[in-house]
Amino acid sequence: MPASGTHNVQLMVDHLFRHEAGKMVAVLSRAFGFSNIETAEDIVQDTLLKALETWKYDAVPANPQAWLYRVAKNKAIDVIRRQQLKYKIDTDLTALLQSEYSLVPAINELFEESEINDSLLRMMFACCHPAIGHESQISLILKTLCGLSAREIANAFLSQEDTITKRLYRTKEKIRKEHISLEYPGAAHMPSRIHAILTTLYLLFNEGYHSSHPEKLIREDLCEEAMRLLLLLCNNPRTGLPEAQALMALMCYQVSRFNSRLDDKGYIVLLQDQDRSQWNNYLIEKGNEFMARASAGHQIHKYHIEAGIAWAHANAANYQETDWQLILHLYDSLLSSHYNPIVALNRSVVLGEVAGYQAAIDELLQLTTLHSSSYYHTTLGEMHRKAGHIPDALQSFHTALSLTTSQPERELIQRKINMCQ
Repeated sequence: MPASGTHNVQLMVDHLFRHEAGKMVAVLSRAFGFSNIETAEDIVQDTLLKALETWKYDAVPANPQAWLYRVAKNKAIDVIRRQQLKYKIDTDLTALLQSEYSLVPAINELFEESEINDSLLRMMFACCHPAIGHESQISLILKTLCGLSAREIANAFLSQEDTITKRLYRTKEKIRKEHISLEYPGAAHMPSRIHAILTTLYLLFNEGYHSSHPEKLIREDLCEEAMRLLLLLCNNPRTGLPEAQALMALMCYQVSRFNSRLDDKGYIVLLQDQDRSQWNNYLIEKGNEFMARASAGHQIHKYHIEAGIAWAHANAANYQETDWQLILHLYDSLLSSHYNPIVALNRSVVLGEVAGYQAAIDELLQLTTLHSSSYYHTTLGEMHRKAGHIPDALQSFHTALSLTTSQPERELIQRKINMCQ
C-alpha cells in the first residue's frame, strides 16, 4: 500500500482513537466493573491496532465507528467467556453476562447511543470520586475518557511520563481498594459530586485555554474534550444543574475567540487588538443559550459570574464599547466570594479602563504574592506603558521576559519592549 495511504489510515485511526476510545472504555468498564478498567483499556487498544492493520490492506469501512464497536463487542464477549471463572464480574449486569442466552444482547445494548452516554456519565462520577485527588482525577479523565496516553498527559502538564504512569497506577489501586463503582451517587451526594466533576473539567479547560506548555499557548484538544464531557452533563436532567450550564456558557464564549487570539505567525493578539469579525458568532449564540439555562434556580455560583464577564466581552460591539463598569462589578462579586490573586490581577486591568491606569498600578503593586509570575509583570508593564511611565514599563517587561518559558509570551513581551523604545 502506498505510504500516503498508510499515513491516511494512521490519521483516521488516531482520530477515531481520540473520539471513540473513551466511549468504548466507559462501556466496557461498565460491563467488567471499574476495578477491571485495565481489561477494558486492553480491549480498546487491541481493537484500534486491529483497525490499523486491517485498513492498511482493505478499504476503510463506510462506517468505521460501527466497525470498531463490532470488533470491541466481539473481543469483550470472548474475554467474558474465557475468563468467567478467573475473576468475578461484579456489576449491575453480572446476571446478564453470566448467561450465554443474554450475554450477547446485553453487550450489544451497552453500545446503544443512550447507554454510551450513560456509561460516560457514570465514568465521570467514578473518576471524580472524593477519594481521588484533583490531579489524579484529571489524569484519569484524560486517560480513560479522552484517550490521551501517559506521555501526552505528561506533555500537557509539563510533567514526566513516569510520574503520570505511577499516578495512574496508584489511582487504579485506590479504585480497587476503595471498591469505587460506576454508579450514580444518591441524591444527597449528587450536587457535591457534580461540583467535583465541574471543577475537574474547569481545570482541564483552563489548561487548554491558558496552556502551561512552553510552545503552545492554546491546546484546543484539551478544551474540546472538556466541552464534550461537560455537554453530557448539561443535556442530562439529573446532572444539568445551573452551574453546569453557566460553565458551558463560559467555555463557549472563550472558545469563540480562538481564531483571533493568535496571528498567522503564532503571536499573541491581545483582546483590544483582536479582529472581532473572526469571532465565532455561533458559539457566542450557544453561550447565550446556556446563560439563559443557567438563570434557573436561586444560587449564584462563581461560574455564573465568570460567564457573565465573558458574556460582556463576547457581546460587546468593540473594545471601546465594552461595559467595563459591569465587568468591574462582576469581578468585585467574584473576589468577595472566591478571592484569587489572578482574578485580582485581571480586575486591575478592568479598573484601568474605568478609573485610570494609575489606579490599576496601585492595585497591582499590592499583589505581592504574584511577583514570580511573568503574567503579573507583563500586566504591570502594560499599565505603566499606558500611563506613560516608560522606564517602569521597560523594567517590568524585562522582569517578565526573565520569568517565562513560553515562546508566544516571549514574543508578546518583546513587542511591548519595542513599543516602549
